[in-house]
Amino acid sequence: MSAWTRGELDKIAAADEVEIASLRHDGTLRSPVTVWVIRHGDDLYVRSVKGSAGAWFRGTKSRNEGRIQAGGVARDVTFGEADDTLSDEIDDAYRAKYRRYAANIVNSVLSPQARSATLRLVPRESARSTSSRPSRPRRA
Repeated sequence: MSAWTRGELDKIAAADEVEIASLRHDGTLRSPVTVWVIRHGDDLYVRSVKGSAGAWFRGTKSRNEGRIQAGGVARDVTFGEADDTLSDEIDDAYRAKYRRYAANIVNSVLSPQARSATLRLVPRESARSTSSRPSRPRRA
């Protein structure tokens, strides 16, 4: 299993939002959606405000794989289950990072519904791209 580099973690954690796109059964990417992302230790987490009923969250369940983009980092990921024992710590990370927003907005990611739809973003080895810019084709 691959791990985030310190640079990737720092850049993604510094970004307010992450664009997340899950893979369909046929291997194509769904349209990306924008969600909040937090860092807890060396892991990154996202939550669905609408819980498991959220369309983008349901999409992550078809293959448990997708792609994220934030802070100049684009990376293929596996959507892992979050450890329920970390829920309070993840809540605290959301409160700390997004405290400048109105309480009702922040509370949308702290609800029992959102907490039950917490995903850990696990980098996949297949894409070590740290830039969201497309690479140039090589010349022969």
